[in-house]
Amino acid sequence: MITVADVEAEAERIARYVVRTPTVPSPGLSELLGAPTTAKLELLQRTGSFKARGATARLLTLSGTERAAGVVTVSGGNHGIALAVMAGMLDVKATVVMPRTAPASARGIAESAGASVHIADTMDGAFALVDELRDSGLTLIHPFDDPVVIAAQGTVGLEFAQDAGELTDVVVSIGGGGLASGVATAMCARRRGIRVWGVETEGAQAMSAALDAGRPTPVALSSIVSTLSAPSASQLTYEHVSALLTDVLTVTDAEAVQGTLDLANHAKVWAEPAAGCLLPASRQVLARVGEGAKLGLVICGGNATTTDVSTLAERFGLS
Repeated sequence: MITVADVEAEAERIARYVVRTPTVPSPGLSELLGAPTTAKLELLQRTGSFKARGATARLLTLSGTERAAGVVTVSGGNHGIALAVMAGMLDVKATVVMPRTAPASARGIAESAGASVHIADTMDGAFALVDELRDSGLTLIHPFDDPVVIAAQGTVGLEFAQDAGELTDVVVSIGGGGLASGVATAMCARRRGIRVWGVETEGAQAMSAALDAGRPTPVALSSIVSTLSAPSASQLTYEHVSALLTDVLTVTDAEAVQGTLDLANHAKVWAEPAAGCLLPASRQVLARVGEGAKLGLVICGGNATTTDVSTLAERFGLS
């Protein structure tokens, strides 16, 4: 498992390339949830999500031979965008594999940044294709099964711990678990007694399945939240989450989309459903811990268009 020293090392490595995003008390969310709430606005990060941190850190570790050959990754959207943009900035050729369910905007941004984009019919198919491309000589930059990536994502938590006021509970979204693993490593080291909670959507419950089984296990994917849709946790992220998180909560797709609308209306930020899921999960946290909670929410990304969210809201009958 990584340590807070690893997170601090990655913070120094990537400092000149990424944004130290704002950490702000949110009066609107505090009123909505009925508890003091502070938001870490990682949707204001370069490329629109926290993924720029891990992608940049891993790119900076490449050898000369690896840089010349190029890199490959698999992504439901945000990691692919981040790798494409940051690789272009660092003059490394990138190949991104996405499932057909990934947002068209994500594919377009990755291509505009100079990456070669391959589309697979399913997320399982995307992971299989990326293995083939890795075997052809490209260096895999995995979205979550990599200690450098996890430590770099943990810089979100390091900044949150340094910049926030008093917190009792931090809520963070889980896809493959890289962000949650890194954030929990940093927060638990820097804030004694803090509780860190993970959130998944129904139909994208790779970490919940791993915790139930005692090991990573494949899951069937049906969630509309492609950026959380990992077909399995990794052994590395499972070990971090099982050791450091208080629990992993589940919300519905409709709740995640409603949370996106609520973030716009009450927090005045335009997030994506992968961040919207934090609000219904926060209500679960408050119901479990009782009075006195002070919430911290990692608003992980904002790469959803108004059309994306409007379409989903209509689908679920939300307003």
